[in-house]
Amino acid sequence: MAIYELRTYDLIVGKMADVVALYKAEGYPAIQKHPARLIGYFTGDIGALNQLVHLWKFEDDADRRLFWKNLFADPDFMAFAAKLRPMIAHQNNKLMLSAPWGPTP
Repeated sequence: MAIYELRTYDLIVGKMADVVALYKAEGYPAIQKHPARLIGYFTGDIGALNQLVHLWKFEDDADRRLFWKNLFADPDFMAFAAKLRPMIAHQNNKLMLSAPWGPTP
């Protein structure tokens, strides 16, 4: 059964433009070297203006753990993460299963 991981990063106020530039230049290129598990990145428009939200889909828990293990072993990703972390105020992760009705990504 597929597992979805919703990650929400609350950014330091005023850092969204820096985070977007960093993801475009370093983060996303590093992530693209790994198996495609990312469904999408989203930014708030109204309300949570300083949030970066991303949704991931994994085959199961083993797939999820292997993906993150390999990504965290990637020196390019870790160099990016070292630059990103000081701009994050709080991180929240949720693991979810799709409901047994309706569409799924």
